[in-house]
Amino acid sequence: MTRASKTPSKRVKTAKGRTASQVRWLERQLNDPYVRQAKAEGYRSRAAYKLIELDERFNLLKGASRVVDLGIAPGGWSQVVRAKAPRAEVVGIDLLPVEPLEGVTIFEMDFMADTAPAALTEALGGAPDLILSDMAANTVGHKQTDHLRTMGLVEAAAWFATENLAPGGAFVAKVLAGGTDSDLLALLKKHFAVVKHAKPPASRKGSSEWYVIAQGFKG
Repeated sequence: MTRASKTPSKRVKTAKGRTASQVRWLERQLNDPYVRQAKAEGYRSRAAYKLIELDERFNLLKGASRVVDLGIAPGGWSQVVRAKAPRAEVVGIDLLPVEPLEGVTIFEMDFMADTAPAALTEALGGAPDLILSDMAANTVGHKQTDHLRTMGLVEAAAWFATENLAPGGAFVAKVLAGGTDSDLLALLKKHFAVVKHAKPPASRKGSSEWYVIAQGFKG
């Protein structure tokens, strides 16, 4: 895959009205080659390249026919699915509003709501063969709490996968440093032929995020 060429680092000319963290974030965005590449190629976020890189390594999208995108906002992952598996049915869900995407059914609702799983599977019209989760809980600034909240979402996504995937299907989810906990890892190993962890190059070096990739759903 072609990457944007490096350009000289840019600095924010004025910090007026911005906090130090906002200035650092803005400078990081201005100097991020993945951000520039996303703009050039029409992806809604740099996160699209995380899925592209995971697909290059694990061949996730070949033959995919029904895909669920958990935490779809702003839509970059579903854009990748539509590009690489244009005939696939795609359904996404997020608490945040998401601009419409051609060929994608989007629910603006909480995945943890009791009605969410049924809404997703009904809209899909059959059992998914790929469930993607880029969900992360809103941070509160307390490391342990943030970790538990995000891993709670991962666990919910994993249970959704084990209850709904078609045989042979795959599950991909964002986890935090240290990967899945022992109970969740045991659940995945019980239901999938292969379970691995990966950190795609598009994940920022300083980020604690990793991804768990479970393939070959056994039921």
